[in-house]
Amino acid sequence: MDSLGTSPEVTYNWVDITTDFFSHIQDLQLGELLHDGHLFGLFEAMSAIEMMDPKMDAGMLCNRGNPKPLNFQQALACGKLKVDDLEPGEIIGVIDATMACIVSWLEGHSLAQTVLTNIYLHQPHLIGNKTLKAYCIAVYKLLDCIRDCINKAQVFEEEDFLPMCYGYRLGSNPQSGSNYDASLEVTEQKCIAMLKEQEEDLNKKAKSIDDEANNAWAGVAARIRFTRMFYQALFLITKRDSQSGVDCVALLNGCSETMKVIIKTAEKGTQPEENSDAPNPMGFEPMINQRLLPPTFPRYTKIKPRSEALLYFDELVTRLRLAWKITSCTNFHVALDFFMEFSRQRACILSRSALQLLYLSPSPASMASQTVHSSTSVQARPHHLFIEILRESVKSFVNPAMPTAKSGSVGSIQVREYVDNFLARCVRPFAVLLQVCGHNRARQRDKLGLLLDELAALQEEANNVDEVVSSANGTATRACFNTWILYHVLRVMIAYLLSGLELELYSVHEYHYIFWYLYEFLYGWLVSALARAEALSAEPTRKTEKRGGARKLKKRARPNMRESLICQVMQNMCGGYYKALVAFKLQGKIRQPMSQFDNEAVRYKHRFAPLAVISPPQVHYHEFCEMTQPLQYENPVLLYVAGYKHFQQARNLLETITTPDQEVQDLLKVAKTNFIVLKLLADGHKKDSTLPPDFDFSAHRHFPIIKIA
Repeated sequence: MDSLGTSPEVTYNWVDITTDFFSHIQDLQLGELLHDGHLFGLFEAMSAIEMMDPKMDAGMLCNRGNPKPLNFQQALACGKLKVDDLEPGEIIGVIDATMACIVSWLEGHSLAQTVLTNIYLHQPHLIGNKTLKAYCIAVYKLLDCIRDCINKAQVFEEEDFLPMCYGYRLGSNPQSGSNYDASLEVTEQKCIAMLKEQEEDLNKKAKSIDDEANNAWAGVAARIRFTRMFYQALFLITKRDSQSGVDCVALLNGCSETMKVIIKTAEKGTQPEENSDAPNPMGFEPMINQRLLPPTFPRYTKIKPRSEALLYFDELVTRLRLAWKITSCTNFHVALDFFMEFSRQRACILSRSALQLLYLSPSPASMASQTVHSSTSVQARPHHLFIEILRESVKSFVNPAMPTAKSGSVGSIQVREYVDNFLARCVRPFAVLLQVCGHNRARQRDKLGLLLDELAALQEEANNVDEVVSSANGTATRACFNTWILYHVLRVMIAYLLSGLELELYSVHEYHYIFWYLYEFLYGWLVSALARAEALSAEPTRKTEKRGGARKLKKRARPNMRESLICQVMQNMCGGYYKALVAFKLQGKIRQPMSQFDNEAVRYKHRFAPLAVISPPQVHYHEFCEMTQPLQYENPVLLYVAGYKHFQQARNLLETITTPDQEVQDLLKVAKTNFIVLKLLADGHKKDSTLPPDFDFSAHRHFPIIKIA
């Protein structure tokens, strides 16, 4: 050892640069960065963490001088954890805190920093209290069921949900380093039986003692009952079959009733300590899984308050009950409208995933992708059930004159095969369209843009199918399949542009060409597509139906009448906004970007780039300028008059709807208010004011109320 010698002493020559630093930064303007390409560039600056700043350094909040976290065995040995003889208030506290952790997990936080901070879950089989033991085992089963549901639906992003369980499962515990013990696993039936047994015992206790304790034990019983029914309902959704519908709805109704008791008795449980990160005084260690997290600065996790978590569960049950209604939607168009409406409610990841599984499971999109990429027989059909759903959708929308299955001619068989091949290729894009509705609203916009590429390929093929079918029938070409595809293409294009308004991606000075495109083209084309579909679906009836030797037209229902009317409303609303925005611009009421930093042609091309691959062809910027040039010299008063007439027409159309839903009522409110505002402006109100108008999207996510300061 002596031969190795001693290591030389390290000498540091620290230099204080504080004074020089503050002296040099005086040469930098606000917003400027000093760039050193070798040592500290923009990437390092954006990735840097300001140490000891509570807003950036999660360790400042997680490690505020807290003692070393105790695992299950250590907490039990030092008397900080009770596994037997628990009071009802203590059980309620643990259960409510665990429910708050589950909600935090569903909102995108890590399982290790939420639910698995409950150290009772680390060794559930060592808990002496049967009620708490049954509950902890049920939590594991519930977590598995939730993960299974969300993973199967595949509509989550990294900001929505983190499925990693960090090695925790029934029978294994990474904290103790023990291997998985299969003998400790519990089946679904046994778990439900354990909860039922505890539920019966708790109900007996609640009836046998005084009022105060009665309420507490009744609260515990309600929580065990809710856990059982919620787990059973979610299990039926994940493993849905034709017999589970009535049972699932009954279970969800029972969950709603039980939640009222849970909320009422929430104050009976132990409450979290003030200024503590633990959601309950006993049984939770926020830092217990810190070493299981990746070696990066951990994201600080604030557990959801109990009152908000219980309301979250109550709303979740309501959303699941609503999602179950999709099982009665046999028509694809109705189902698509249901998916879009459900998405507008900004539902949580679990209810969005459940909706996907309730309609078609496994996903036709994934099965179609597997068929495309596999080397199996070309004759394979991706998800035969979904193909039949699409076939019925085409039939109900445009009623194409297809050869019947009874026709045994070679030509008829070939035509049917041609149509089947086309519908098989439609499976993936249309299944993806439903899947996109399950993603969060921010991600939907990007996915809609990508979906337009797939739909563009179908448009050309739809034209060929129409020619083949019409030729086989000996008639002029009827654009049935083309109209069906065009209808869905236009809906996707409109949804793409409107999502930019909802996500606040457009500046106010960009609104005019967004609303112009919707007003002049997309909504007009959609109204035309619906009218053409109605005419096509009526054609066979007009040709074939005769009675008493005289030709009579059969009075057909108009299934698209309401949708066509709503589209006309939207078109008029967009026209009103467009003309009002041009008038504001002419009067100098909308701030414009500085010319040296702006290029409107580039912005226009960027906003409409995904629409370039599709038919109808994109309207380019030079065409926009040519078409809108006359309005640039129009009298603003005349534009206000034209604008309020558009809103008046929208209002008149909305008032003809006999059974208005919430969407119609919101649109009516916006149309009425904007009509009054533009009428005042046309009469000279605030004529000399240059204050910019305010666009309030609180009443409707796409169509704002115009406010003049």
